[in-house]
Amino acid sequence: MMTDRAAARAVKTALASRFAGDPGVAGVGLARQDAEYVVRVDLTEPGAGARVPRAIDGVRVVTHVIGPVRPL
Repeated sequence: MMTDRAAARAVKTALASRFAGDPGVAGVGLARQDAEYVVRVDLTEPGAGARVPRAIDGVRVVTHVIGPVRPL
C-alpha cells in the first residue's frame, strides 16, 4: 500500500514535535521516495539516527545526515 501525503504529513507533525529542540535533529520534512511519500529526518550527526523510528503508522521514516547547521 502506498503512503499518501496526508498520512505522511500527520507523522511529520508528530516527529517534529517529538524532536523539537533535539540537537541531533536539524529538521523534519516530507519527501518522495520510490513513488510514495516518506518522512525525512535530517540529522546533524550519525548517532542521532538511533533515536529515530524506521516507520510510524505504516509511514516510512528515512534519515539523512547533513552535518552541523550554522547560521550564515
